[in-house]
Amino acid sequence: MSDRQILQAMSGLMAGMFVSILAGTVVANALPRIIADLGASQSSYTWVVTAELLAMTATVPLWGKLADLYNQKLLLQISLGLFVVGSLLAGFSHDVSLLIFSRVAQGIGAGGLTALAQVVMAAVIPPRRLGKYAGMFGAVFAVGTVAGPLIGGVLVDTSWLGWRWCFFIGVPFALLAIVLLQRTLKLPTVRREAKIDYLGAFLIVAGVSALLIWVSLAGNSFDWASWQTAALTGGGLVLLVAAVFVESRVPEPIIPLGIFRNRTVTLTTVASLFVGLAMFGGTVFLSQYFQISLGKSPTIAGLMSLPMIMGLLVSSTVAGQLISRTGRWKAYLVAGGVLMTAGLGLLSTIGADTHFGLLSLYMAVMGVGVGMLMQNLVLAAQNDVAATELGAATSVLSFFRSLGGTIGTSVLGAILASRVATEMSKGLQEAGIPAGGGAAGHGAVPDMTTLPAPIREIVEHAYGTATGELFLVATPFAFLAVLAVLFVKEKPLKTTSGMERLAEESGAAGRAEDDAAAPLPAGTPAAPAEKA
Repeated sequence: MSDRQILQAMSGLMAGMFVSILAGTVVANALPRIIADLGASQSSYTWVVTAELLAMTATVPLWGKLADLYNQKLLLQISLGLFVVGSLLAGFSHDVSLLIFSRVAQGIGAGGLTALAQVVMAAVIPPRRLGKYAGMFGAVFAVGTVAGPLIGGVLVDTSWLGWRWCFFIGVPFALLAIVLLQRTLKLPTVRREAKIDYLGAFLIVAGVSALLIWVSLAGNSFDWASWQTAALTGGGLVLLVAAVFVESRVPEPIIPLGIFRNRTVTLTTVASLFVGLAMFGGTVFLSQYFQISLGKSPTIAGLMSLPMIMGLLVSSTVAGQLISRTGRWKAYLVAGGVLMTAGLGLLSTIGADTHFGLLSLYMAVMGVGVGMLMQNLVLAAQNDVAATELGAATSVLSFFRSLGGTIGTSVLGAILASRVATEMSKGLQEAGIPAGGGAAGHGAVPDMTTLPAPIREIVEHAYGTATGELFLVATPFAFLAVLAVLFVKEKPLKTTSGMERLAEESGAAGRAEDDAAAPLPAGTPAAPAEKA
């Protein structure tokens, strides 16, 4: 395909990715108003957030496997259709149960978009040319991440629109993506017999969901050391062990366990897990730090994250261009891991009195590191697997990145809450103020505008100190990502697309079968029998 044809095909993919990112970010500032209007509880607040993330993370491997079996363009359009249905249901919800159900539908659609967009890119673009296009997806990610909270805040504060438009606003983009994909994306339909591993799919989704529900609710709805923890972790591990047993014996597994024999896939999967932890955990808690510790409004807090997003955007674009030009990629993975670790280490020094210029520098360093790693880990894995396993390999990396984000957000959130409580108790005691004297209680996030000045200073200091220590906890995990990419073996980037490689592999397999079936010419000596 020419550059123009590739850009045309990518237009629908980018519109779909923008929709997927917007779904997760646009409701961030609207949720308090939504929960209040529907008369729901704090537990429901958690589930509205968690339901979409659970559904997306758990279904990514399924979409990746389907991409290896069926028409990828049709699957993309189905995932967009599910997203449209979920968005409309959410916008018209009049009770929280329907809202949570609709978020599950949105999450399943977003899971398809997350897995399939990268699979389709690998199908139509050779790895040697893929790097320079990855920067465009970095731009879409940056715009969706920054614009989502800002759009959500404006919609909620506009009397004649309201929070329902936080869900409706994605529908036109999704419909546009469906039309663009139909007009611009031309993929051949590879017809072959396929058997869907329904039992394996059920066990994987159930096992992953049990563990994700545990890390999402532990520390909030129940204690980390409790019977609920034992039931969810024990049940989840049993289901996943059963899934491994089933996957190792069926002809068409959802996750082919054989791909983990590939060292590149295994190491990039481990690194993706830690990138997800740094990327999602960092953005979630920095926003809260801006609003509570620095006293900024939600809109200003969204703008303050620009240095990190711009670092991510610039580094992914520049690194992609250089990789396409030189064909060398490992140095960018290592440099990205080192910069991500350094950025987290620098952010561990922040407090309530950190100057924004210094904070911007720290965020930019982390953003540059994540930008170098995120897309290029996928590129390295896609370059080193057979064309028939592109979907599975890509979805495994996306799955573990989402899993890292979910675990990071939940576990780091629990650490933050505990550290804030300790710091506030210490500050109140030193100031001679009775515990609970006007400050938020029971782990609730305080409304800074209602607190008297002495208590507000204590709360700002507590959140500043706790957020810094949070990044200190995350830094060793980023270092583990560096170790993982150090052991990845650099291999030359292929110059043929996934579809071209699939045709070559299919042709080679067909020729081998024909040669095996062809009769030997007269006079050809029989092959010697193998020794026992």
